[in-house]
Amino acid sequence: MTRIPRFCPSLLACLLAFVAAPSRAQFVSESHLQPDQLAIVINDAEPNSVKVGEYYRKRRGIPAANVVHVRIPGKPREISAERFAQLKDEIDAHLGPGIQAVLMVWTAPYKVECNSITGAYSLGFDPGQCAKTCAAGRPSPYFNSSSARPYTDLNIRISMLLPTESVAQAKALIDRGAGAGFRIVPATAYYLTTSEKARNSRALFFPPAGKVAARRLKTKPMQADVLEGAKDVMIYETGMADVAKLDTLHFLPGALADHLTSLGGDLLGGEQMSSLRWLDAGATASYGTVSEPCNHWQKFPNPAVLLKHYVQGASAIEAYWKSVAWPTQGLFIGEPLAAPYRAR
Repeated sequence: MTRIPRFCPSLLACLLAFVAAPSRAQFVSESHLQPDQLAIVINDAEPNSVKVGEYYRKRRGIPAANVVHVRIPGKPREISAERFAQLKDEIDAHLGPGIQAVLMVWTAPYKVECNSITGAYSLGFDPGQCAKTCAAGRPSPYFNSSSARPYTDLNIRISMLLPTESVAQAKALIDRGAGAGFRIVPATAYYLTTSEKARNSRALFFPPAGKVAARRLKTKPMQADVLEGAKDVMIYETGMADVAKLDTLHFLPGALADHLTSLGGDLLGGEQMSSLRWLDAGATASYGTVSEPCNHWQKFPNPAVLLKHYVQGASAIEAYWKSVAWPTQGLFIGEPLAAPYRAR
């Protein structure tokens, strides 16, 4: 697993130096995920999945050959390891060696026993994690990786879920992702250390206040339970069971947002705030765990690593996957190809 500096100021200093004078070689779009490297999986048993999947394919120019059709009746929130193995085999049978990532177009299922469906798909189902969900997770070789071809280099197809509870909201989400990056606008990455101390385990990695001038992006760490009224949100990371005042914020196209809590990835559970609320509020991608992870920072997006890869031009799916060291229980959701800082 790639190591990162323990204290984030030095990492941000390296980041600032890297983006101050980017060369064409560092930021050519071919160094990141392309539409023809993404497969779309549509659930033919769910009408919304069919509608949203076809809209996404056309909006993003995904080749028709990259679309896989499956049938999962009943929208179960959780499926067994045996049923998942059948589903994965069915998907993989349609994928060529050039496919580096997979987008599942549905809201549920999102769990494979205690694993997230994205964790189980990309890294393989881990029954050991279910014996003790608070135990350390299986390390991801893609964490903080420089690889632009995870399947070619590491035999990992990174994956994401595109929720389909509302066709209109799903289309708006897709449009936000597709609209990200046509021009760089002033933006801020907000990092909140909250009064819920157990949920501040990744605050060590919050970047200090500063600017990434080449990206017109400010980093703003805060001691607060809530962010209210901000109109320039590109990244928002916090530690709360429920995040208030989301309706007062304006998320820019391509914005990433997540909260460190136990069950944010239990999308339809209701015990804690669902990661879906971030997308409803205007974020383009998010992350949450589907089973009790305890507060290991490694099971959540590392803020410094996420920032580094996103401003270097990575897509949302690449930056989010590269930021999580132990992603077995973590569910990645949103529009995967959003890349607001990629050179055009």
